[in-house]
Amino acid sequence: MMANEMAAGESPDPEATGDVLTAPSPTPTVTQYVEQPLAGADGLRDAVASHSNTIGGFINTLDAIAIEVGSTRLSLWDLAVVAIVMALVISIAWMTSKLSHRVLSSATRLDMTQRLLIEKGLSLLIWGIAILVGIDVLGIDLTALTVFSGAFGLAIGFGLQKTFGNLIAGIILLMDKSIKPGDVIAITDQAGNSTFGQIRRIGIRAVSLTTRDQKEYLIPNENLMINQVENWSYSSRNVRIQVPVGISYNSDIDRAEALMLEAARSVKRVLDAPPPTAWLESYGDSSVNFIIHCWITDPEEGIGNVRSEVLKTLWHKFQEEGIEIPFPQRDINLRTNEALRDLVEALRGREGR
Repeated sequence: MMANEMAAGESPDPEATGDVLTAPSPTPTVTQYVEQPLAGADGLRDAVASHSNTIGGFINTLDAIAIEVGSTRLSLWDLAVVAIVMALVISIAWMTSKLSHRVLSSATRLDMTQRLLIEKGLSLLIWGIAILVGIDVLGIDLTALTVFSGAFGLAIGFGLQKTFGNLIAGIILLMDKSIKPGDVIAITDQAGNSTFGQIRRIGIRAVSLTTRDQKEYLIPNENLMINQVENWSYSSRNVRIQVPVGISYNSDIDRAEALMLEAARSVKRVLDAPPPTAWLESYGDSSVNFIIHCWITDPEEGIGNVRSEVLKTLWHKFQEEGIEIPFPQRDINLRTNEALRDLVEALRGREGR
């Protein structure tokens, strides 16, 4: 009978069947948490609030002023913590770099190039560690920046390409010691303009070149690798200066040559070894052309002043010996024609009056 009733669709009695009736479980509530990009700021806020209610209230006020972009929340307190941490990290990294520079400056066993190379390597290491420490202190979740990582890497690839190229070029220049601080170089750019001066320092991006008129040029490191560079003090600091001199055809060339050598030897900066020499270069249109070769060992002091002193001394010696320094002379031949003859006759007629 009971089986027939159940077959008819009637619900069985729980008490009769002995089954326990359970209430349906409630639907779980999903709570959405806003992702905090700076976990370190929250930890610092809680630590300060636990020690001082006044400061804690002020921090909570700053933390309440915030903007939300998607699941990211950024408050004034977060910005303040970022500024403080960045200031501390940059200050510590800067002081550490200065300290390493002083320590390396006292290392007498290392030459200038080795010290610069080690100093730049330490600077890169110090700033890299400082950035990682700052990220760790702030508790920045780098996974939140994955959306921008591709665009940021692309921007570095295009925007900072020259910067990284100059950095690598500077390291290569220091490693092969082809250019170092104190060298006197002449560099020609792609337009053919030449710049002469002494290297003061080799930076991460550019080389500081100071000319004789105290103009300082910042030349990118890449330019020193792709353009022609004359290094006057690469393997030797001896530099030969050429002083052109012309004398008259009526002069005694042997006596004039002796006076040229005396004038060159009288200049203090001219070296005795190798000694000065005077070569007869060519027979010019109005003069016999000589070139005085003299050597100096301090090109950073300039070469124009040495040439000027040689020429001034030689001028007085030529005056004493009666050797003439010629000036260009030209013979003019006029072709006669009817108009020219009429002009000559008219001029003679005026003179006759």
